Amino acid sequence: MSALPKIRVLDMTRVFAGPFCAQMLGDFGAEVVKIEQPGSGDDVRRMGFRKAGEDGAPVGETSSFLAMNRNKRSIALDIAKPEGAALLRAMAAQADVFIENFKTGGLRKYGLDFASLAEVNPRLVYCSITGFGQSGPYAALPGYDPIFQAMSGLMSVTGVAEGEAGAGPAVVGYSVSDINAGLYATIAILAALHHRDTVSGRGQHIDLALLDAQVAAHAHIAMNHLVSGRMPVRAGTASQINTPWQAFSTADRPLMVAVGNDRQFAQLCQVLGIAPDPRFATNPQRMANRDVLLPLLQAAFLQRGARAWMDALNAVGVSSGPINDFGAVAEDPQIHHRGLFTELPDGTPTIANPVRFSETPVRYERPPPALAAHTAEVLSEWLGTDAAELARLAEAGVVA
Repeated sequence: MSALPKIRVLDMTRVFAGPFCAQMLGDFGAEVVKIEQPGSGDDVRRMGFRKAGEDGAPVGETSSFLAMNRNKRSIALDIAKPEGAALLRAMAAQADVFIENFKTGGLRKYGLDFASLAEVNPRLVYCSITGFGQSGPYAALPGYDPIFQAMSGLMSVTGVAEGEAGAGPAVVGYSVSDINAGLYATIAILAALHHRDTVSGRGQHIDLALLDAQVAAHAHIAMNHLVSGRMPVRAGTASQINTPWQAFSTADRPLMVAVGNDRQFAQLCQVLGIAPDPRFATNPQRMANRDVLLPLLQAAFLQRGARAWMDALNAVGVSSGPINDFGAVAEDPQIHHRGLFTELPDGTPTIANPVRFSETPVRYERPPPALAAHTAEVLSEWLGTDAAELARLAEAGVVA
């Protein structure tokens, strides 16, 4: 049993945010059909790395495509052709969810916008994921993840602190704006489905912007400015509001330490052999006296290796951990126990969905699909299209 049985999703998105959202719904048991352009398909089929074949040449789908597209079937459909748009409208009449990330208003000319599809299926939940949303002065502009990291303020607080070697803003090391938008989209779709099924009987339009999602995702940092008037700054690995909460060098490798309250700070000092000091008794005092406190802590951490400090700190309830690369992540016993590095039924490696349901476990039934791998299968199931009609549509370039 899955969490979303009998929910049909049309995934008309590309790159990361939309495909990630649709994959999440597929993981939860929804039937997801990925709609792609014949011949080219999703842009991320050409982004990322491929595994090496026996002759050393790259084979299979890219790492980026594999990360966002499991539990889906792919059909290739040319919506620029009237028959292609008509086929998709017919499918939308039977769908529960339609996800798209075309430019604002871009699907209207094909009769595939929310207003048009709501006429043929009033129960349809329609989610538009765009860079800047359906309205506003930037609505028509294009954009990718680093643009939203920059414009949202995220890069102003990410990177090496001013005055230190290598100072300057940095892009977060993964497409965080895309993933945040994908998560918000998933939440919104589930809420809209619940409202449809328990309150209104009707679907609705969800307008989700990557810029909006990224601003909302770091609200706890933005609120520092709204409440106090103080501007958050780049602080390297350090927290804007808590100290000590950063990486320290040890005798062998860096260690991340996060002290969440005054009791934990007292325990940290005991482990490090630092005498109590009234200047550091509370977090506001520690923040005010960081220039004095942090050198004391750093000098102490250099006396032993990271593992020895981790063991000692964990024993007294102070949180710490190594700065791992992905090789170390894969070997971590906790990660191994939780099964986060796993395989799909065909042997394709994947990063597991982190949600653990007690009654409706996440499913891993389908590997990310080859382009147009399921066109005939899906059109037959959804619309009853027979082999002769499929052959005619293919000959006309409507499907592939």
